[in-house]
Amino acid sequence: MSAADAPKPLPFIYQFGAGAIAGVSEILVMYPLDVVKTRQQLATTDAYNGTLNCLKKIVAEEGFSRLYKGISAPILMEAPKRATKFAANDEWGKFYRKQFGVSEMTQSLAILTGATAGATESFVVVPFELIKIRLQDKSTKFNGMFDVVKDIVKNNGLLGLYKGMESTLWRHIWWNAGYFGVIHQVRGLMPKPKTSGEKTLIDLTCGSIGGTFGTILNTPFDVVKSRIQAGSTRYKWTYPSLVIVAKEEGFAALYKGFVPKVLRLGPGGGILLVVYTAAIEFFRTIHEGK
Repeated sequence: MSAADAPKPLPFIYQFGAGAIAGVSEILVMYPLDVVKTRQQLATTDAYNGTLNCLKKIVAEEGFSRLYKGISAPILMEAPKRATKFAANDEWGKFYRKQFGVSEMTQSLAILTGATAGATESFVVVPFELIKIRLQDKSTKFNGMFDVVKDIVKNNGLLGLYKGMESTLWRHIWWNAGYFGVIHQVRGLMPKPKTSGEKTLIDLTCGSIGGTFGTILNTPFDVVKSRIQAGSTRYKWTYPSLVIVAKEEGFAALYKGFVPKVLRLGPGGGILLVVYTAAIEFFRTIHEGK
């Protein structure tokens, strides 16, 4: 699509709203896989090997509702998180195109824009991620997100809510760079859609491939982030923690939880893009109808 054919960007509030709708839609469908992923990443034994085995084990030992334990924090997080992801990607895209004097997005700019959007997003999500990890841990002593917040603030102050900021930053930089970079590349290889159904299929395909690639890139960073935020004193900084895990548990340990994570964020990336695009088009009709 040429710069002349491209639709005029909507105001920030519409981008933010579309991202919020997309994020909540994705988390409602995919959340149980996030619980499985966290359990596998925190485990230092083989107790939760296998996605289906982990799901069955959690349901048998703790009940089905445990698969949605801690969802209040992600629900509250997903709206601002995904809203920030897409809105920041659009806004940073405008900024970089202006700075580099180009009218259309290029592959390298798509990667740079995605990485910057990821860094922006990480500042929003850290407290919610911390609460979610504490609630998803099998050994948790907390009944809800407010119990977690009170405990963290009491023992570590308000800044304690940003434990794991550095690891979260790297996790989101790598995922967003991969996600938006691949979406740009794959879209360029796809035929121009002739119907809304074809457009939805292309968005779902691009988003799913982008989500899968982003997950391959960022899973090691997600593993150490989970351990840092779970409260372990052995893991403090991201890259040294990567070395510790690989040295003590083997390189494969850096991909603990990969299967449920990619099952969530592969299709989840497609869901995000499809819902975001549909919401943007809906908001466009409202905005242009004023």
